[in-house]
Amino acid sequence: MLKVSDIMVRNTLALTDDMGLSPAVRNITESGLLGLPVVDSNNTLIGFLSEQDCLQKLMTESYHCDSHVTVADIMRRNPLSVSEELTVFALGQLMGKAKPKIYPVTQDQKLVGIVTRGHIVAALSESLEQCKAF
Repeated sequence: MLKVSDIMVRNTLALTDDMGLSPAVRNITESGLLGLPVVDSNNTLIGFLSEQDCLQKLMTESYHCDSHVTVADIMRRNPLSVSEELTVFALGQLMGKAKPKIYPVTQDQKLVGIVTRGHIVAALSESLEQCKAF
């Protein structure tokens, strides 16, 4: 059975909690993802920051043309994460019930990658195509 480790992106870009709002948003937008995990100096997952989390602060900070906001100020702490060993089907079921479209993948609380809803959809679609081949 296909596992998260088979479809995840390894060595993904991550944010740090002391990063300013503008550089964090730049990293998120350049990644092509809707958000990025936040790690400490030991690469331990400590949060997640999405475009949605940034939107209101960006509006306020842009209006005043001044920002002292850091990732730590607006990130979601204790984010949901998944193991590399979780099956793609199980994660698909989880994504069907929970809101996150992106899950950090961790091993012993350390960030090892990221998996998105798009990765799950593509993997399940490919699996379906293989079924039709028989």
